[in-house]
Amino acid sequence: MRHLKAFHVFHIAAESSSYSVTADKLHITHGAVSKQIKLLETYLSLPLFYKKGRGMVLTPDGELLKQYTNVAFDALDQGIIKLRSTKNNYLEISCEPTLTMRWLMPRLSDYYNLSGTDIRLSTAGGPITLGEAGLSMAIRRDDFDIPSDYVVQKLVEEWVGPVCSKEYWNKVQHDYSNITLLHSKTRPSAWNNWLMKSNNGIHLNKSNQSFDHFYFCLQAAADGLGAAIGSYPLVADDLTNGRLVAPFGFILSGHNYVLLRQSSELGTKDEHFQHWLKNKLSKCVPDN
Repeated sequence: MRHLKAFHVFHIAAESSSYSVTADKLHITHGAVSKQIKLLETYLSLPLFYKKGRGMVLTPDGELLKQYTNVAFDALDQGIIKLRSTKNNYLEISCEPTLTMRWLMPRLSDYYNLSGTDIRLSTAGGPITLGEAGLSMAIRRDDFDIPSDYVVQKLVEEWVGPVCSKEYWNKVQHDYSNITLLHSKTRPSAWNNWLMKSNNGIHLNKSNQSFDHFYFCLQAAADGLGAAIGSYPLVADDLTNGRLVAPFGFILSGHNYVLLRQSSELGTKDEHFQHWLKNKLSKCVPDN
């Protein structure tokens, strides 16, 4: 908008009927006020004030313009108040990518409707420096060394087990040697760990296919390319809707999903989100 500064000076001067008072409020000189009013009068080709005694009085055109500037600057003030009130109405949360996409994101709209707090997600796994990254908290699988000054809130124990599509299981269930093992580079030992811990006498073949990320590995299982070791929260929705089956059930992996933060004191939004997250995730365990 052209001459916004001049309109603002006029707005203050119209309220005070004094160039001197306007100068004091805006921390400028009397001459600067006069200059901005003259600039505006030239721009509009209209007189806005006339001098009466020691004060300045609005002309009829000035009175009309005052009505418009009152509306405009009142709206601007309300907008600033609203922006300030919502400035911190969000939390910056880091979450493991696969947990973000397969479990957390589908539930965030419910949380927003409940709390009015926007959750701004960044996706990453493993170690993180919360303060330097400008993050309130981080949701992680506790498979790395967590700094001693972090507060660790256990959310849920991790249960794992082989998952595949129902159609794929129908093809291979009578001959386990036909099962293609789907691996991810981010969890390269998942199959070996499950085979050792499950202790069920199952011996699978060594037909393998590897993916760069765990998310792709689970997607491949849902698409019928083989069987992957699924972490329960990450496959819970697919099990419910029938996209995946877990023919061998689930066992505890020895790890947990945890919430990390640096401060021992929680703000209201932080505490509310932590309570909601733990309540939701702690119930995400297999029936077996």
